[in-house]
Amino acid sequence: MSERQPDSAPEITVIDDDNELLKLMVLLLRRLGAHTTTISDGHEALAYLANHVPDLIILDLMLPQVSGFEILQRVRNDERFDRVPVLILSAKVDPGTIRQVLEAGADGYVTKPYIANSFIDRVRLLLTAGRQHPSLSEPDLPAQPSER
Repeated sequence: MSERQPDSAPEITVIDDDNELLKLMVLLLRRLGAHTTTISDGHEALAYLANHVPDLIILDLMLPQVSGFEILQRVRNDERFDRVPVLILSAKVDPGTIRQVLEAGADGYVTKPYIANSFIDRVRLLLTAGRQHPSLSEPDLPAQPSER
């Protein structure tokens, strides 16, 4: 769990190359009283994360320069981020990608387009619960026709 004071605002880093989506996410995260830093490419994200450890990282998979998957792997290989949850926000909806990302250490996965309330609920949960042991987190995989 985070060691910040209960009344202090969470620090959330949002990494996505869609500027309009970044603006919308900042507005939504302000509802939680969060301080946000927005970053639009992979190299910039890695440079920022080299010197900052936020309370939550929201990460797109398809980024210019360095992919979100590579950023996730680097974050998970850096012990400074052991307690920092990573929420993936991506247009990729195939179960294989979702499973791969969750197995690589993501703590949640929300597909684009997303419903604002579902996104905020997921952020609240990750800020409250922090990182969980990977085996305790079940992926939200889209239903397959054969699973009906």
